[in-house]
Amino acid sequence: MRIFLTGATGHIGSAVLDTLVRAGHQVTALVRDNEKAARVARKGAHPVVGTLADPESYRPAADAQDGYIHTAFDGANGAALDRLTIDTLLAAARRPRTTARSHPSPRFLIYTSAVWVLGRTSEPADESARVNPTGFVEWRTPHEDVVLAADGPQVRTAVVRPGIVYGGGAGLMGDVFKMATNGLVRVVGDGNNHWAMVYDRDLAELYARIAAHDEASGVFHANDEGDETVNDIVAAVTTHLPHRPDVRNVPIDEARSKMGPIADAMALDQVVRSERSRALGWNPSLHSVAGNAARLLEEWRASRA
Repeated sequence: MRIFLTGATGHIGSAVLDTLVRAGHQVTALVRDNEKAARVARKGAHPVVGTLADPESYRPAADAQDGYIHTAFDGANGAALDRLTIDTLLAAARRPRTTARSHPSPRFLIYTSAVWVLGRTSEPADESARVNPTGFVEWRTPHEDVVLAADGPQVRTAVVRPGIVYGGGAGLMGDVFKMATNGLVRVVGDGNNHWAMVYDRDLAELYARIAAHDEASGVFHANDEGDETVNDIVAAVTTHLPHRPDVRNVPIDEARSKMGPIADAMALDQVVRSERSRALGWNPSLHSVAGNAARLLEEWRASRA
């Protein structure tokens, strides 16, 4: 299939790009500049230089695709640009295809949200659970609604809610590794809260499965179901370092003042299940951060090198 991908050089998008190319799809990747264009071209994708803020910079390329995967997030005015991108891609999905060599099924749009929209989960929460978003991601719930409401004969739509993504050098786990190697790990709250997590390559496999499955629509959770606490994770990481770092528990009020709304998201206690994703045959290869801490630490070091 011909698939249009945003965020192809980001933490999630880069893993998705690798998986789609490996599966034989023709990927058109939206990138900001020529350096990133060269990077995705080396991976086997066709780059288009443009920005989310300028839909005309990528609209012609989007019109030629069979499906769309949106993983990008632009921190500057990010929520507004995210909605603009959704509207642009849905409009492209509804227009007549510009090439006869297209996939026979309806076009699809896969949108990236986050399990943080669930808020605190007192019981294991699957895709049917009601949302109760923390402030950091509350803008994502109406965007999910727009995507899901667009599902129909012309376009198939899906929402992926990843857990905290680990693997490589980016994301919150990358920050944990960096803090640990620098000698001081700051934990928001008491650290007894559970993080829903997912390995980047496993997450990418879920996107590929949704893209290839003509009946796959609706919400899909992506987490390894390891149900590990932050303390479990930090303790495992520190055992693989030559010098054990100090661990400081930061009270939530102090964390809010220094970090803003993401502090509340990091302090969420979440146990999440991915029932609908598993129904597609998705089975994560990694089920624990703590149990794979040595491997993940080496991945992090390699990415920095």
